[in-house]
Amino acid sequence: MTGILWVWRHPRAQQASGRCIGRTDLGLDRRRAKRLAHRIRKAARRHGLPHEIWTSPLQRGHAVGHWLRYWGWAHHVDPRLIELDFGRWDGQRWQHIPVSEVSAWEADFAQHAPGGGESLQQLAERAAAFFSQQDGVRLVVGHAGWMQALAWQLQHQRLPTATEWPPAPRHGELMRLKK
Repeated sequence: MTGILWVWRHPRAQQASGRCIGRTDLGLDRRRAKRLAHRIRKAARRHGLPHEIWTSPLQRGHAVGHWLRYWGWAHHVDPRLIELDFGRWDGQRWQHIPVSEVSAWEADFAQHAPGGGESLQQLAERAAAFFSQQDGVRLVVGHAGWMQALAWQLQHQRLPTATEWPPAPRHGELMRLKK
């Protein structure tokens, strides 16, 4: 079974700057969601891709799916696409999260659950479960951590250390992932 994911990172959420944002459901400018939906629609036309989009239930991805559904696409909401759960850190300013807690996460990057939420290992398993159940091409609006965990795992067959973790893709950036 072969599969290819075309994953675009969601548009920039409002009031996210300087905060630990995982499952915190921040709003976004509707124009940004519409712009990304237009880009996805254009790519689908150009490359003959299916007119179906998968998003997480969080607004920053779901809003793009809403626009595509409005234009006649199928929109699927899948909770496996949601971002890492940062537990009690989620929504907090990074400067207010104790350095000792961040250090503990960095020391055991794949297995430690930051803020008591979800470990990178759990996120990667969730992402892999979504990807493994597909064949053909699937279009997704994703979250940075989800995208990076899956991409790293596909390329390296393991999870990264904290120092290996790549920079986040830009908002609206496309990543193509293949089995």
